[in-house]
Amino acid sequence: IVGGNAASTGKYPWQVSLRRYNQTLGRWMHKCGGSLIHPQWVLTAAHCPRDVRVQMGQLRLYASRRLTEVQQVFLHPRYVFAKGGADIALLRLKAPVTLSDRVGLVAMPPASLKVPQGTMCWVTGWGDVNAPTPPAGLPPPYDLQEVMVPIVAKEECSRHYAGANSTPIKDDMLCAGSEGRDSCQGDSGGPLVCRWSGIWVQVGIVSWGRGCGLRNFPGVYTRVSSYVAWIRQYYVPKES
Repeated sequence: IVGGNAASTGKYPWQVSLRRYNQTLGRWMHKCGGSLIHPQWVLTAAHCPRDVRVQMGQLRLYASRRLTEVQQVFLHPRYVFAKGGADIALLRLKAPVTLSDRVGLVAMPPASLKVPQGTMCWVTGWGDVNAPTPPAGLPPPYDLQEVMVPIVAKEECSRHYAGANSTPIKDDMLCAGSEGRDSCQGDSGGPLVCRWSGIWVQVGIVSWGRGCGLRNFPGVYTRVSSYVAWIRQYYVPKES
């Protein structure tokens, strides 16, 4: 997270860390973010690794060795690569987790939700910091970072990215961020949430972008409202 601050305890109880086992270090290392959307289901990006375990209820990475095992991974059938769209996946945990003040669910948006440009939302994660100078890993004690980012209109976002010979911004994508305020590598799969009618609703999943925190290149997110019907094939989510 670029331009952010450490989050306070219990503010984002749905935030999880996806860990992959590192043979050299002999430990499970953070690779991606994700969000708890049901006691047995985690929402993340399809481009995140498959063979993961999940840390939840912790603000600091590696503060606890208790990791939750994943039973099944479901990638969206249209997914090929992040910039191609459908960058969304569901992880079914081996067993439902117990909800508490530190482990909670985030609401899914209605499929019809359109987030107006300029809406201020929040993105969280344990990814790289300090861009646009070369991004650096989050330093110990690895506190979860949060940053407030504005939603950028699809037309404006498309114009900037098209000028950079990049991929088009598809209808199932959402842009958010400003110069010096963005998500970055290692935040992938994590949630972009907005306050809607008094509750937190997840509108995006960290997907891709050009650099981190660069002027005119906001982060690009998977638009969750485009996939509510797909998520519903697996279970009925709590809606806003």
